[in-house]
Amino acid sequence: MKTLYRIIICLVLVFCLVTPTVFAFDNDLFNKTYTDTKAYLKSLGTPSVGSVGGEWLVIALTRDFEECPDGYYENVVEFVNNKINEKGQLHKSKSTDNSRIILGLTAAGYDPRNVGGHDLIFGLTDITYLKKQGPNGTIWALIALDCNNYEIPENPDAAEQTTREGLIAVILSNQLTDGGWAMSGKNADPDMTGMAIQALAPYYDTNDDVKSAVDKALTVLSEKQHDNGGYGSVDGACSESCAQVIVALTSMGIDPTSDARFIKNSKTVIDAILEFAVEGGGFSHVPGAARNGMATEQAQYALVAYKRFTEGKNTLYDMSEEDIKIEDEKPEDDTITDKDTEDSVKDESENETVPDTENNKDTSDKNGINAEKAENDKSSSATSSGTNNNKINQSNAKPQTGASTGTASAQTGDPCIFISLIVLAVSLIFVFKRRGSRV
Repeated sequence: MKTLYRIIICLVLVFCLVTPTVFAFDNDLFNKTYTDTKAYLKSLGTPSVGSVGGEWLVIALTRDFEECPDGYYENVVEFVNNKINEKGQLHKSKSTDNSRIILGLTAAGYDPRNVGGHDLIFGLTDITYLKKQGPNGTIWALIALDCNNYEIPENPDAAEQTTREGLIAVILSNQLTDGGWAMSGKNADPDMTGMAIQALAPYYDTNDDVKSAVDKALTVLSEKQHDNGGYGSVDGACSESCAQVIVALTSMGIDPTSDARFIKNSKTVIDAILEFAVEGGGFSHVPGAARNGMATEQAQYALVAYKRFTEGKNTLYDMSEEDIKIEDEKPEDDTITDKDTEDSVKDESENETVPDTENNKDTSDKNGINAEKAENDKSSSATSSGTNNNKINQSNAKPQTGASTGTASAQTGDPCIFISLIVLAVSLIFVFKRRGSRV
């Protein structure tokens, strides 16, 4: 009988070790925050065009199966007509303007290759131009191009033709020796590291160099996680850093609530980001502060990314399931020529990388693409364009490259299984040795 008890104890111990531990966050708080923040964003009305109150708001809503607010597309057409140059670029040095709007339009079901007759994809065809913005430019260009597998047009005037392989090579070349990425300096930043993982995730299963780089980056993110499960950047803990890590992990098919590498003191990054929630919907930039526009949009689309992950849906930036609304008119010449270069790239926010020291953290074009870190409530005017928005199924120009939900090595449970087998073997040897000694 004693031998039977010992065997049962061994089996229970093995079961406890093999079974992955799931650290449950406050589900009621998650649902309330999620619902309240969605309602708050919907109450803001027509989105503008920009890094706050624009495309990220649109993505947070439409990737959660809400309709794009009326008037947004007309605002984009007006913005593009005023800003674009003959190279298809919306800014002389910040390619993320193109990338951000491509993502917003695609999420809303509009074709970024024909915005009032202009092709925003063409603006990303010179990799030399993309590199002007540092790691941010190439990272977000790849995310934008891959969001609906857009074919990259040939640009005979490009200093260096953009290709997916070229973008991946540049992104990998910017990886720091510690395994992460940063806008500047030698130390990995969770935000930029998360964004790089998001861009490289579709290639994890098919490119050995990408796999090696992403595995190192995941180790960095695990090491930089705070004791409360959160992350921070240049000015300490902040919700935007948590948001980028959530999107990165879910893009890799990693559950941030159960993977042991991303649990500290039984706390996950989901627990941490909920600490920034404010009453009435929305998120603060730093703990205990007031609602912040950029923090709210990034945190909400991160929660959307996690919700999509738990429901088995496409990742946040895999929009290949979207129906694209094709506009009727498009210029015969693929090269955009209707505006003078110097006039078109004038931007009243030329120095927008200067941080708002009162409310926000470093604004070196990092979080949310080309981001001003300030609370911006909505102010936009809708214009009518009279374009035909017949919705049709849009086939991808290229087959999907890589796997969008590849799971990285060293997943939860592998070390536990190994240890469990050793414990089981030793325990059984002990049991039967004792039993044999009594015979």
